[in-house]
Amino acid sequence: MNQIARWIALIVFSSRWLVVPFLFGLIAGLAALIFKFAVKLVEFALHVQAADPTETIVGLLGLVDLTLTANLVVIVICSSYENFVAPIDYTEHPGWPPGLVRIGFAGLKQKLLGSIVAIAAVSVLEWFADIDRHADSVKLGWVVGILLTFAVAMLVLAAADRLSRDGDGH
Repeated sequence: MNQIARWIALIVFSSRWLVVPFLFGLIAGLAALIFKFAVKLVEFALHVQAADPTETIVGLLGLVDLTLTANLVVIVICSSYENFVAPIDYTEHPGWPPGLVRIGFAGLKQKLLGSIVAIAAVSVLEWFADIDRHADSVKLGWVVGILLTFAVAMLVLAAADRLSRDGDGH
């Protein structure tokens, strides 16, 4: 029976390597995001001279939105690898940013939700900056409601993580 338990444990813990194709998919998605960013940057640069200030702000917020999304994907790739696939020896990679590889699961949840709130906030700013074309109070209510929902979820998660750390004696 002990041998069966060892084989089950080996299979279960080896299955973590099945996450790697997903990480490669995210890397490919990151490359696609770079392409999209370059296209938007060229469009922005070509039209900024003739654009009014509101259009310039909206265009710039679109670039910020893509950048925040790229940062979110990088956080997921790096922390997922370390948390679920294989540990990283920091002494072999002293130049790597510790904020990308030394993220525990609680920190990952906080960074993910924080990034999502930031992306949602940028979308709300884009919406408000271009409010003349979006003068729909129902949509405005939904946009603000979704942003507030994400922000409240982030605060609740942070409080829960803090309470669980305090209860553990850390």
